[in-house]
Amino acid sequence: MALLKEIKGRLQSVHSTRKITSAMMMVSSAKLLKTQQLIATLYPYEQKLNHMMQHLLQGEMEFRSPYIQQRDVKRVAIVVFSSNTGLAGRFNHNIINQLNSVIESYKHLGKENILIYPIGSKVTKAIQKLEMVPAGDYEAIAAKASYQATRMIAQELMQLFITDKIDRVELIYHHYVSKGTQEVRQEIFLPVDLPSGGNEDPEQEYLVEPDRISLLEQLLPKVIQLKLYTMHIDSLTSEHAARMTAMQIANDNADNLIDELKLEYNKVRQQSITNELLDIAGGTVR
Repeated sequence: MALLKEIKGRLQSVHSTRKITSAMMMVSSAKLLKTQQLIATLYPYEQKLNHMMQHLLQGEMEFRSPYIQQRDVKRVAIVVFSSNTGLAGRFNHNIINQLNSVIESYKHLGKENILIYPIGSKVTKAIQKLEMVPAGDYEAIAAKASYQATRMIAQELMQLFITDKIDRVELIYHHYVSKGTQEVRQEIFLPVDLPSGGNEDPEQEYLVEPDRISLLEQLLPKVIQLKLYTMHIDSLTSEHAARMTAMQIANDNADNLIDELKLEYNKVRQQSITNELLDIAGGTVR
């Protein structure tokens, strides 16, 4: 009887856990749908801005901007996107591994010359374990992307770059491919690698006012700021997908465990009944 109670207790525990993982999967699924819709409208806008830049760069090979200046790297800033919470498979683990690899590649600069902007508490804790000081506290914006918040971070990085206080800015984030696939990416944020201007289309004539250079000077900072916001949305979408997948796997495992426990419970119960019948039969014979 004690074994039956133990199995029954485990069954109740697994059922309770499954309710929690099912709820988390539904929440992550709803959040994923929202970020998918957002990124589906954001990508075309970003592509249009890049197309405008390509057009404005046509015939302007002499365009110069402080944001495209290449120089020797003596001080670097790294923006890393993680999550505030776990239960998302290897989502945070993969990001932290990539961050460790990047820090290792810049270790010759010294820790004091490596600035890390952690978007998410998980990566913040990883930085502290490395005995490094985060460049800010961005835990509040990690779970909910805000253009205003990411623009402020981008503006700070842009100001540090044009004043020669940092020589490069790198991004580490997850790129959403599908519900089951998210890729860790590492990209250079600053200096900007301008798209090729290509050749003028003789069939299209545009009236540009006041002039191409002035428009490029206004457009480039906006493109830079939008990119950081897009990366944050991409990371959030990947996080929700990873957590939804992890919770689905947990549900499947819980179902398998419930089936195994039920089978074991029935076997033990049947054996207990059989033993009782044998005891009764044995007593009757005597």
